Amino acid sequence: RKLTRWSDVSTNRENPDICPGGEEQWKQELLECLTAFMGIYQKKQTEPVRNDLISLLAHGEKTKNMSPQELLGNVILLIVGGNDTTRNSMTASVYGLNKFPEEYAKLKKDHLLIPNMVSEVIRWQTPLAFMRRTALEDVEMHGKTIKKGDQIAMWYVSGNRDEEFWDEDPNRLIIDRKQARNHLSFGFGIHRCVGNRLGELQLRILWEEIFERFSHVEVLEEPALTSGAFVKGYTWMPVICHPKK
Repeated sequence: RKLTRWSDVSTNRENPDICPGGEEQWKQELLECLTAFMGIYQKKQTEPVRNDLISLLAHGEKTKNMSPQELLGNVILLIVGGNDTTRNSMTASVYGLNKFPEEYAKLKKDHLLIPNMVSEVIRWQTPLAFMRRTALEDVEMHGKTIKKGDQIAMWYVSGNRDEEFWDEDPNRLIIDRKQARNHLSFGFGIHRCVGNRLGELQLRILWEEIFERFSHVEVLEEPALTSGAFVKGYTWMPVICHPKK
């Protein structure tokens, strides 16, 4: 529960529902996160390297001497990237299939569509709406000049709904969409999400297990959405899981 709590806190400093104590509470809870992981990090440094992430950071040539701020930055990146994105995409898959029942029927009929459905859900939801980058050189784009040093927001959610790119209506969830894997939700280039295959695997296994247990997952009401612009997700969505007969 602490990992999900720290994930929520890190991106909701101004949200009174998450941090009613404001910036002071935000700082205290992130300090708690840092203290916990610094202890693990330092312990791993005294042990032989193992195939877990903190151990690899503790022994990596470029990461074994991280400052507390650098460690916290890496930890929060991994917690948010491995938690908010996946759980909101899971919720989106249930919501989207209920919103487009013909697609749910299609999936029930052919479970081999699950991997493509996973990619399509990640496109349709875009769990992190944007990322900010700093231009390293002057760039001309669509008649506009981005100057070296300018900070720009890359709106992944906009690209994932770009009518000029997608062959079929990008505002619809279409689980057998031929271009589904061309989405921007995982970023691009050297900043492409390192956990993209894990996220896809988690969603695939989720739906394989859902079909083993339930005939239908029914959304009862429209969901409540997150309040910030960065994490595009859900805070509440009641469902009924109808067991298989």
